[in-house]
Amino acid sequence: MFRFFETLIDPYPQATPETPPRGLLAFLHHYSKPLIPLLILMSLLTAVISIIEVLFFSFMGDLVDWLSEAERTGFLAEYGWRLAGMAALALVLYPVLVLVRSLVTHQSIFGNYPMLVRWLAHRYLLEQSLTFFQDEFAGRVSQKVMQTALAIRETVMKLMDVFVYVAVYFTGALWLMGNSEPWLMAPLIVWLAGYIGLMRYFVPRLQRISKAQADARAEMTGRVVDSYTNIQTIKLFAHTRREQDYAFESMDGFMQTVHRQMRLVTQLTVCLQSLNSLLLVVMAGIAVLAWHQSLISLGAIAVAIGLVMRLRMMSDWILWEVAGLFENLGTVQDGINTIANPQQVGDAPDARQLDASRGEIRFEHVHFGYESSKEAAARVFDDLNLTLRPGERIGLIGRSGAGKSTLTNLLLRFHDLEGGRILIDDQDIARVTQASLRRQIGMVTQDTALLHRSIRDNIAYGKPWASEAEIREAARRAHALEFIEEAVDAKGRRGFDAHVGERGVKLSGGQRQRIAIARVLLKDAPILILDEATSALDSEVEAAIQEQLYTLMENKTVIAIAHRLSTIAMLDRLVVMDRGRIKETGTHAELLTLDGLYAMLWRRQSGGFLGEESQEEKSQDGKSQDEVQRTSSTLFFL
Repeated sequence: MFRFFETLIDPYPQATPETPPRGLLAFLHHYSKPLIPLLILMSLLTAVISIIEVLFFSFMGDLVDWLSEAERTGFLAEYGWRLAGMAALALVLYPVLVLVRSLVTHQSIFGNYPMLVRWLAHRYLLEQSLTFFQDEFAGRVSQKVMQTALAIRETVMKLMDVFVYVAVYFTGALWLMGNSEPWLMAPLIVWLAGYIGLMRYFVPRLQRISKAQADARAEMTGRVVDSYTNIQTIKLFAHTRREQDYAFESMDGFMQTVHRQMRLVTQLTVCLQSLNSLLLVVMAGIAVLAWHQSLISLGAIAVAIGLVMRLRMMSDWILWEVAGLFENLGTVQDGINTIANPQQVGDAPDARQLDASRGEIRFEHVHFGYESSKEAAARVFDDLNLTLRPGERIGLIGRSGAGKSTLTNLLLRFHDLEGGRILIDDQDIARVTQASLRRQIGMVTQDTALLHRSIRDNIAYGKPWASEAEIREAARRAHALEFIEEAVDAKGRRGFDAHVGERGVKLSGGQRQRIAIARVLLKDAPILILDEATSALDSEVEAAIQEQLYTLMENKTVIAIAHRLSTIAMLDRLVVMDRGRIKETGTHAELLTLDGLYAMLWRRQSGGFLGEESQEEKSQDGKSQDEVQRTSSTLFFL
C-alpha cells in the first residue's frame, strides 16, 4: 500500500528542464504541474474531514440536549440508531478518510514534491554558463536549491491543505452557531475581524524579514563553504582569524534578521492570546446570560463553548501557518532570483550533433568582450581571424591578458560571441549542441580540480564506458600508475578505489595533473587543448609525459598554451598574441628570424635574470623601466 502511493509521482523526470518563469504563481505552477491531481485530491479529502469534525461538535450539542430531555428508560430506543450512525462515522469513515489523506499527503506528495523540484532545478542549473557559477558561491547556489524546494512544497501545501481546512472548518462553525442561535455568530465575526487585522499587520512584516533572512542564510552558508573549500590557502597564509571575522560578518547579519523576526513574534503572540481570551470571555458571558433568560439550550452552550475552545487552540496554529506561508513565499521569491535566471549560453532550437572528423578550426571576424569590458576599446577580441588546418598543432604565446585562455573558452563555447563565428569542419559551433561540441575536445588545464570521487571515476570521466584495462593503460601512459596503486583514503579504500577529496586535495599538484592527463588520454578527442598541461610536474616526470603527449597529438588538431616556450617550440606553428590581436605567426625558427616579440621572449627565457632588462624592453611601447619589469615578471610566471 505504501509503495503504491510512493510511486504515484516520479521525482526524477527525464524531460529537458525548461527555464522557470520569474512570476511567483507561475514559478510555483511550473514545479507543481505533475502533482496537481494529487494536490486537488488532498484538498477535497481535507474539506470532507473538516466537515466531519464540525459535525462532531453538532452531535455533541445534540447529545447534551438528548441527555437533558429524554427519559433514561427509552433513551436507547429513541436515539440508538443516531448514536450508532455517529459511532460508525467516527470509528470507520473518519479514520479511512484520514488514512487516505495521509497516504496521499505523506507518501505521494511530502517526499516526492521537494525532490522533484531539486532534480529539475539542479539539472537546469548544471546547464548554466560558466560565468553564472563564477559570479556565485557554490554553497550559496546549493543552499538556494535546497531551501527553495522545501519552501515551494510548504507554500503550495499550506494553500491547498491548511487553508482549505481552516476555511471549511470556520465556515462550518459559523453555520453551526447560526443554526442554533444566529446572534451567537456575532462574537465570532468580531473575533475574525480582529484576527484578520493582526494578520494584515504582522504577516507582511514577517514576510519581508523572512526574505532577508533566507538571503542572509544563503550568504552565511556560502561564506562558510568557501572557507572550507579553500582551507589550504587559509592555513598557508595563517588567516584563521580573518576567516572567523569573514564568517562573523555574515552570521551576525543573519542573527540581526532573527532578532527582528523574534521581536515581531513576541508582539504577535501577546496580541493573539489577548484576542483569544476576549473571545472566550465574551462568548461564555453571552451563553450564560442567554441560558439564564431561557433563550438557548444546554446543548447550544456546549457547542458554542466547545467551538470557541477549539478555535482558540487553532488560532495559534493558523496564524503561524499564515506566517509560515509568507516566510516560505519570501524564500521562494529569493530562490527565483537564482534559479529562474535564463541560461546565458544555450543550444539553438535546431542544434545538431557536431561531426569533427577532420578537425579544422576557423575563427572568423571574432568580436568578444566580457561583461565588464563591453566598450569597443576594451574588448578582448575585435575582428580576430585564425585558421587551424586539420591535424595542425599550434602554440599560443602572449602576455597575461593577451586573450589566450579566452580564445580556448570561446572554442569550448563557455561564452557566446558578440560578432563573427567559430567553425569546426565548416560547422558553426553556435548551431551545434554544447555537449557534442565538448565531446570532441579534450583539455588539460593548469589548475586541475578533480571530483570528490574515486581515482577510477575521475579517469573514466573522459570515457565512462571504458574498461578497467583501458583505465589502467591511460594511467600508465600518464605515469600515474605507481602512485595510484599506493593510494589509500581515510576509509581504507585503496588504489583506483581511493577517493581524492574535494577538488582532489588529497593529491599533490603533480598527481592531480597526471590524473587529468590520463583522463584526456582516455577520452581521445580529435581536438586537444593543453593549457600549461605539464606546469605542475617535475622535470623528470614532465619529460616522460611529453613523449605520451606527442603521441596523443598525432592526427589531432592541437592548441597548446605554455609560458615555458621550450615546451611548445617544436609545434607546427606558433601564434603570438598581444592585447587580443595576433602579432606574429610562424615556426620557432621563422619567429626567431623575424626578431620580434617572440624572439625577445625566447631570449629572456634562454639566458639572463628575470630582473635584467634588455634595451629593446626599455623602448617597447614607450614603457617605463618599472612597467616593463612588471610585464617581464608576469610573462614568466603565467
